[in-house]
Amino acid sequence: MSRNILHTGVKECFDQAGKRISCTQSPQDGFFRSGKEWPQPRFALLDQFSVQDRLTNLVWSRKVNFFDFPLTWSEALEAVKGLNREKFGGCCDWRLPNRRELRSVVSHADKKPALPAGHPFEEVFLGWYWTSTTAEIFPANAWYVHLEGGRMFYGNKAQRYLAWPLRGFSSHVPATGQTSCFDALGRQIPCKDTGQDGENRFGQAWPQPRFIKNDCLVHDLLTGLVWQNPAKFNKGPVNWSLALETAYSSNNSRIWRLPSINELESLVDASAHSPALPEQHPFTGLADGYWSSTTSAFETDWAYVLYLNKGAVGVGFKSKTEFYVWPVSDPESDIPWKQGPGSSTQTRS
Repeated sequence: MSRNILHTGVKECFDQAGKRISCTQSPQDGFFRSGKEWPQPRFALLDQFSVQDRLTNLVWSRKVNFFDFPLTWSEALEAVKGLNREKFGGCCDWRLPNRRELRSVVSHADKKPALPAGHPFEEVFLGWYWTSTTAEIFPANAWYVHLEGGRMFYGNKAQRYLAWPLRGFSSHVPATGQTSCFDALGRQIPCKDTGQDGENRFGQAWPQPRFIKNDCLVHDLLTGLVWQNPAKFNKGPVNWSLALETAYSSNNSRIWRLPSINELESLVDASAHSPALPEQHPFTGLADGYWSSTTSAFETDWAYVLYLNKGAVGVGFKSKTEFYVWPVSDPESDIPWKQGPGSSTQTRS
């Protein structure tokens, strides 16, 4: 199992037209189900105010639309500071989640809201929720996540969106890489007492070096995943079905496949853009948009896409020849199957 990668929640498979199919027919997310499996039950009520995610150990306010009304980014950061002054729920370590923390609670198998089925949260509004992470490509913007379908993009810090506080230290959720802080106009400022991602830097620390290149393969020491160099596959955009087919292969004990959206997003460094990758990355021939193997539950003829220049998580229409292929493989010791989809030895469906 890859380290510090969460399972997307997807257990079903869909073809390019959005029709449900057996997972033995296609090497997609619902077949491989890569990443750390969810505990059952996923959530535990700590008290009337807070819920612990047993997958990440993060503690969220039970009320999702916590402040009732949309706030600017600066107002959201200040509102969470107010919770600590008041010792809401008897605690004084509430914060606005960073982009990876907020994405960690998303279920890509669910929609309206994109939260795990049976969750105990209340007053979930199907809108954008701020994170504490500035968008490095445009620092007057900050990242937000849409709880209707699970997309992640950025919005101007002066606009008004919702805020969902959390506390605790996340296990299996890496730090975003952001180390600087910015005001609402995008100017760099001292991080002390801002409550921003650049100050808190919560999440699993990155190893140094992060990547090791071995011939044409790149080993990510943070996640354990092994990536091929995308230059080999940068021959033009393809549709989703061809992306799955192009990425899928096996040799010896290693199976190559199209990554899940959580695996793709794990590469992002929130302190960088164009591309949004760690400074010392060894990859060449990069494109902007890459297909994931994860179908969108909101519209099953769409699949999730990583926009690499920005670091955004969006969706693409599966039949469109628009995005690129970047194959990944699990650590050798973690590969559970030696044969591909459709073989008689497969145990998942």
